[in-house]
Amino acid sequence: MTLIELIAALLSAWGVWLTAKRRPWCWPVGLVSVLVYTWVFVDAKLYSDALLQLAFAALIVYGWVRWLQHMGDDGRVLVAPLLRQQAALHIVLGTLGALALGFAMHRWTDAALPWLDAALTAFSLVAQWWQARRHIAAWWLWIVVDVIYVGEYVYKSLLITSVLYAGFIVLAAIGLRSWRQARAGRETARTAPDPRG
Repeated sequence: MTLIELIAALLSAWGVWLTAKRRPWCWPVGLVSVLVYTWVFVDAKLYSDALLQLAFAALIVYGWVRWLQHMGDDGRVLVAPLLRQQAALHIVLGTLGALALGFAMHRWTDAALPWLDAALTAFSLVAQWWQARRHIAAWWLWIVVDVIYVGEYVYKSLLITSVLYAGFIVLAAIGLRSWRQARAGRETARTAPDPRG
């Protein structure tokens, strides 16, 4: 299982790197990584994480299509704003999802960390939705979620994956900076006077 975990980790890191750089190839790479990670998480009895990977697969297809519809001239996806009302609604939905999934995993499975795993799953879905919708806020949520995931994976002795998620924190910081610069550059270009008069 360690070799499979390593392969999944490398694919995931590559996918997040491509996402940070706003490259649409992040989606097919990410799709392969989540399918491999589904197997890893079932073996570790982290069932919410396994379900998360399958949900990610669906969101990856959606994100891929969505990004291809919003590409800049430079071949990179354009960043979009997130309204506060939408963000609040998504956080509420994430909380409700965490409670429902946590209850189900606690009651009907032998999940190792049912409540924590469910909360991380729910908020990872919110972050993935924001990523697919091209919102900078996704990076902030990924940083929080990934910090907690590192501890969970260390606890479950998934050391390769814990190192991967520590790397994800760094990649999320890079993505946050890159996407903010892209947004600032776009806003500057929009407000610049037209040289043609």
